[in-house]
Amino acid sequence: MNKILNQLINQEPLTRDQSREVLLRMAREEFSEIQMAAFMTTYLMRSIGVEELTGFREALLELAIPLKTEDHCTIDLCGTGGDGKNTFNISTLASLVTAAAGYKVTKHGNYGVSSVSGSSDVLEYLGYTFTNDNDILFKQLDRHNICFMHAPLFHPAMKAVGPVRRGLKVKTFFNLLGPLVNPAQPHYQMVGVFNLQVARLYHYLLQESDKQFTVVHSLDGYDEISLTGGVRVITNVLDSTLDPADLGLSLVKESELNGGDSVETAASIFMKILEGKGTQAQNSVVIANAALAIRCFNQNKTLNDCVGEATDALSSGKALATLKAVLS
Repeated sequence: MNKILNQLINQEPLTRDQSREVLLRMAREEFSEIQMAAFMTTYLMRSIGVEELTGFREALLELAIPLKTEDHCTIDLCGTGGDGKNTFNISTLASLVTAAAGYKVTKHGNYGVSSVSGSSDVLEYLGYTFTNDNDILFKQLDRHNICFMHAPLFHPAMKAVGPVRRGLKVKTFFNLLGPLVNPAQPHYQMVGVFNLQVARLYHYLLQESDKQFTVVHSLDGYDEISLTGGVRVITNVLDSTLDPADLGLSLVKESELNGGDSVETAASIFMKILEGKGTQAQNSVVIANAALAIRCFNQNKTLNDCVGEATDALSSGKALATLKAVLS
């Protein structure tokens, strides 16, 4: 590890093979927590390169327990996290809305590391039982259009770095890896990123895959569509900036997106939105993110049509029914 650290400190990027090997060795617990913390924090002071991120991704997928989704074409809605905005669980709610609108969703998530409540925190609080049993998850996907995959159950390699990430309590390059290592390897991907540099990095990596993708970054720093201003949207076929008005929705205030200071509060906000008791701002942000996910399936659909589908799935109670179905 000392050789790797010195290479990084000297601003010399790792090769794809080096990156893959160091993560495999981390998974085998060949390094101390201090060494791993030093390695992770090095990337807080320098940009990660395409070859490095690719090598890390290859290592995690090599070690992952896959989820077989048969012939289903699915989507994952997942942010990198690390934007420091402490929003309510927007991508998880948008995932339920997308599923309720009739699209298959394989949602990959984890406990919050740099935020109060990650998707796994709120789902666990509400009673969802995490499993890596392919049969159970496939039945949920087949019957209810959605299943939730708790990352540590599919990525045993993450066990070694979990305590270090929790101890650091800041975003690391593992935030960038999360959306790239979904064990279902979905055909479609909507991912939110916390800055434009990461948006360009994702654009390059996803272009090299066979995925239909949508990368979003709100220009004031959110790793999702926040409706607090413009949002950069990058897909296989376009790169544009949308304003809330382009979606037929109103501008919202940052304070209206707060996720609270506990998992209990986050879960309460989550359920109120599904039960039709959410504020206009909360509903609009969930609808906006679900609408872009829906359009990812067919990029010829109009934004207005996609917003309409998402609105119906939320306001009709279908998204609430979907959650209840997977919890039962």
